[in-house]
Amino acid sequence: MNTVAESLFATLFPANCRLCSAPLVNISRLPVCEECLSEIRPIAGGTCVICGERLVSPYILSGADPKCGLCRRLDPPYAKAVAYGSYSGGLRDLIHLLKYEQVLPAAAVLGRMLVEAITILGPSFGDGPVFVIPVPLYPGKFRQRGFNQSELIAKAALKLNSGKGKLKLRDRILERRRETQSQIGQTRHQRRENMRGAFAVAKPEQVSGHEFLLVDDVFTTGTTVSECARVLRRAGASKVWVATVARTLKAEANYAQANVDEETPMAVAAAG
Repeated sequence: MNTVAESLFATLFPANCRLCSAPLVNISRLPVCEECLSEIRPIAGGTCVICGERLVSPYILSGADPKCGLCRRLDPPYAKAVAYGSYSGGLRDLIHLLKYEQVLPAAAVLGRMLVEAITILGPSFGDGPVFVIPVPLYPGKFRQRGFNQSELIAKAALKLNSGKGKLKLRDRILERRRETQSQIGQTRHQRRENMRGAFAVAKPEQVSGHEFLLVDDVFTTGTTVSECARVLRRAGASKVWVATVARTLKAEANYAQANVDEETPMAVAAAG
């Protein structure tokens, strides 16, 4: 019966994978083939214990708590940030299907990936509840898009994680007070100024003394989650954690080069 149903579906509703354009033969709410989904993998290799940036230098990785250069110089306002995969290839396309093409079933798949990222943070959580805050959209952007992709992903992840009960959604504590400009091409100082004052705590009485987990779809420069964490810490949050589905890996190109150029330790160190 399954085979007949799938054949009938393929005949009556022909469609192609939105990522690779291969014909879809299985009935699914998500127009993405299994092969494309299976190619989306977690970040491989060593990463910074604070921000999750990929590290490629063996001299940095050999330490007990390997950190990227930025986290060695400056302590971010969050305790630790983790991401499932690199913001590239199929994962980037899947996120774009959700955000820009309103393919809402993608949120469930991205939620499963987020659960894997949150699992990394689990052992570091305190004894009390951890309140989950999806990074909010500016109201105008929310009305334009019709949904907050971070909220959909967070809810999908919490549904899968519901048996553990430690994580509790609090999506109205933090709000976005003003719209911000695109941060592409901006310096670090310009990104900070762009985000300054963009977020505010709407319910400070629910923040003091508690741990929070910020959830977003993509960690690009870290400026957005850093500003959110800074606002929460000022309101009395004991710790702020960050989990995203994907992150931009600034060391991506260097990592690939380091894998093919292993002639001397100095060559690998230079890549880092």
